[in-house]
Amino acid sequence: MTAMASPVLVAVIGSGPAGIYAAEALVKQADGDVRVDVFDRLPTPYGLVRYGVAPDHTSIKSIAKYLQRVLENPAVRFFGCVELGRDITRADLLGCYDAVVYATGAMVDRHMRIPGEDLPGSIAATDFVNWYCGHPDAADHEFDLSVEEVAVVGVGNVAVDVVRILAKTAEELRDTDVPEQVIEALSRSRVKRIHMIGRRGPAQAKFTTKEARELGELPHASIHVRPEDMELDPASAELAASDRKTGGNVKVLNGWTGEPAPGRARHIDVRFWRAPAEIIGTGRVEGLKLERTRLDESGRVTGTGEYETLPVGLVLRSVGYQSVPLTGVPFDERSHVVPNDGGRILGPDGAPVPREYVAGWIKRGPSGVVGTNKSDAAETVRNLLADLAGTEPERKHTIEELLESRGLPVVTYADWLKLDAAEIALARSLDRGERVKLARWEAMTSACRGGD
Repeated sequence: MTAMASPVLVAVIGSGPAGIYAAEALVKQADGDVRVDVFDRLPTPYGLVRYGVAPDHTSIKSIAKYLQRVLENPAVRFFGCVELGRDITRADLLGCYDAVVYATGAMVDRHMRIPGEDLPGSIAATDFVNWYCGHPDAADHEFDLSVEEVAVVGVGNVAVDVVRILAKTAEELRDTDVPEQVIEALSRSRVKRIHMIGRRGPAQAKFTTKEARELGELPHASIHVRPEDMELDPASAELAASDRKTGGNVKVLNGWTGEPAPGRARHIDVRFWRAPAEIIGTGRVEGLKLERTRLDESGRVTGTGEYETLPVGLVLRSVGYQSVPLTGVPFDERSHVVPNDGGRILGPDGAPVPREYVAGWIKRGPSGVVGTNKSDAAETVRNLLADLAGTEPERKHTIEELLESRGLPVVTYADWLKLDAAEIALARSLDRGERVKLARWEAMTSACRGGD
């Protein structure tokens, strides 16, 4: 590869796994001096590892320690509390850097598009996840946990996480990093029955077998699947026999068709072949109307005209995620990703847009696991470095000059470490696990300043 001008400066927008893996690939793959600035609108790095992974999944959250080592590389800098579109623009970035990688993820839930979805008590699962994971945007959200029955629509890992958090006692979560105000709210929960709803059958469930097993092992919650919901059509039976994940899921689910364990405070009701048809209520959610479904001859889900209504007071939808457009950056409104070829952003004419790239979910859609982002980012970086080989810098000014001229209160990596230490100290003071998250903006930014 032809040597690049030195140093090469690259901006990465988003400090979740995709963004940090891209930073890592840039400093490892480059044939020469590459320096990377990673931006995030939050004062904290790590994205979904911090705000999407369930707090009781500590082994997955340990990925943050790996990502931390990338941010500690002298060639990588962290710029927190800097938002693209609010504080800096696409043109600003292209004037300060040789290339830009957008790794902003998929931040919003898909809608079910049924009547009553906008009623109070009908909520995106992401809002609930953000709340119990300590995201500052959700710190003051309130969820009516005084209701006795809740519906969680979806059968992916996020839906399972939500069901598990609702089914656990507050005491079971005390050793996690859940914010203190969330623990207090969960301790007052009166939820007794949680319905997990899937439009398709058990062979089409998206959760992993490990996640499913965890639901069946909760000490204070029983679980049940109707035996008739476990009947598999020939295609599903073949899939269960040939695919390890599907077969594992079906085996676990079949174990829940017997009588539920008696004497448990809460009950999980897993319901397949049900499609939400309407959220019912006057002023707030009072029920969820479901239509029985089946697969037609082509394997698509179709309604049967049989209906039932669950007397739930809270509906949490977890039916998928999608990215949102970035100002000035090409975006496909149908697939909800930035059109690209191997991470190279493509313009309306199908040609690559110079010096702009994508990685992660905004590149490929919300698929894969955390580790999938590593190979995804590596592909983008290979193409980026190939494109920059032999080119001359087009930089007009430095990011330091730009941020200083606008008086932006940037959070550095050293500032983040102060917040990190404050959360660890808070956990010790409360006798609660390794850390307790600070979730409110004011508390977080104060900790970044050293408590001033």
